[in-house]
Amino acid sequence: MNTSERRRALLQRAREMGYVDAGSLAHVFGVDSSTIRRDLAQLTRAGLIRRTHGGVLPADPGTVIDTPYAVRQNENLEAKQAIARAAVDLVQDGQIVILDNGSTTYQVASELRRRRNLTIITNDLLVGVRTAGHPTNRLHMTGGVLLDTVYTLVGPAAVAAFDGLHADWAFLGAESIDAEAGVTNINVVEIPIKHAMMAAAAKTVFVADSTKFGRRSFATVCQLSQADLILTDDGLAIERRPAFGTKLRCVH
Repeated sequence: MNTSERRRALLQRAREMGYVDAGSLAHVFGVDSSTIRRDLAQLTRAGLIRRTHGGVLPADPGTVIDTPYAVRQNENLEAKQAIARAAVDLVQDGQIVILDNGSTTYQVASELRRRRNLTIITNDLLVGVRTAGHPTNRLHMTGGVLLDTVYTLVGPAAVAAFDGLHADWAFLGAESIDAEAGVTNINVVEIPIKHAMMAAAAKTVFVADSTKFGRRSFATVCQLSQADLILTDDGLAIERRPAFGTKLRCVH
C-alpha cells in the first residue's frame, strides 16, 4: 500500500467507524508512528479529519471537501488514463466539452489535446492549466470561490457561468456510484455546479474508476438514469456490472 492508498484507507476507516484510535493506526497499516503522524497531519490540513484526544474523527460531512489532489492524483492512474481515452473517443473535432473537477477528468483533459477546434469549459484550475496552450482548442474558466485543496471553483458565480450555454458533452467525476443511491458526492457545495453542467450538455458521461462503485457518499448528485453513459475500468467485477444498468461501459 503506497502513501495515497494508505491515506484514503485511513480516511475511509474514520468515516465508517466514526472514531479511530490514533494509537492503533500504525499497527493496522503496518507502518511506524511517524508515518501515521504525517498522514494525519496531511488529512487534517485538507479538512478531511479532526484530531481529538487520543483519536481521529471524520470532519463534519456537511462541510468536508473532496480528497485533495495530493492524495489521489496517482491513485489508479492507469485505469483513469484508459477511461479518459474511451471518453475522448466519443468527442469529435469542433465540439463543445464541459469538464468537471477531479483527477479522472484531468486525464480526460490530457487526452482532449489530440482533438482540434474544441471549446472546453471547466471549473477546475488544474484541468484549465492542462487545457491551456493548445494551438486550436479554446478554454473557458468559470468564476467562483476556490476550494483550494482540490483546485475547484464553486458557488453562484460558477453555476451562473453555464446559464445559456449549450455543450455537446459534459464529463463529470464521481466520488461514489451505487446501484440504488446513484451518483453521490462527499460534499453539498459542488452539487449545484454539477447540475448546471448536466443541464447545459446534450449528453452527460460520468467517468470514475472501479474503486468508486458500490459506495455511497454524503450528498446525491443524480440517479443513474440521468446519465447518458458511465465509463469505468474492467476492475469492476463482471458479476457486479448488471446492477448498474445498460449505460455502464467497462474499458480495459
